[in-house]
Amino acid sequence: MLDEIKVVAFDIDGTLYASWDLYFRLIPYVLRHLKFYLHYNKVRNILHRTAPLPDFYEYQARLLAEEMNTSAAEAKQMIKDIVYDGLKPKFQKIKPFKHVEETFKLLKEKGYRIALLSDFPPEQKGDIWGLIPYCDLILGTEEIGALKPSKYPFGTMAMALEVEPKEILYVGNSIRYDVLGSLNAGMKAALITNTFKKIFSKKAHLADFVFTNYSQFIKLIKQ
Repeated sequence: MLDEIKVVAFDIDGTLYASWDLYFRLIPYVLRHLKFYLHYNKVRNILHRTAPLPDFYEYQARLLAEEMNTSAAEAKQMIKDIVYDGLKPKFQKIKPFKHVEETFKLLKEKGYRIALLSDFPPEQKGDIWGLIPYCDLILGTEEIGALKPSKYPFGTMAMALEVEPKEILYVGNSIRYDVLGSLNAGMKAALITNTFKKIFSKKAHLADFVFTNYSQFIKLIKQ
């Protein structure tokens, strides 16, 4: 499966670490900002279906302002304080999945280039658990102007790396955003999921490779 692949690109949230680990730590924080998050989640759902924007942050702020009956400036500040800056400390205690760094190291040894493409600012995760030195490119879709599953951020990544989309394997934990998004952009897709979803999900098979831990992904690289 990796014969034509030159780049292995990864989502971050839920792909390099367990989503439940973050969600568990966020319970009191989200409850404290429950009103905000109820409206913010509606806005993000809209943005996942929106065409590329010249100013993503301005449009996001305007949508939230309408939801919360406030000004765009106040909405933008709330997003910064509660989401972008407010969540940064939460990631300091998060640990990546086992064998993630080993995977990145092996990919480099095998001659693959590595990229990260995330719907939230990658810098929010600090040094991304020491993985930055292995990466050839790190992009946030918000900066590009469109969230996944839009083909636009995937295409932008391919252009920045100067490779054809078919030469990229994109690894993510979401069928809707990561798998379908990358496949629609002409890439190959790998899905990390739990055993239950791997067996019973009706759409998991759409991915070119499905794995439940990075030991399995390492075996793929070594083939």
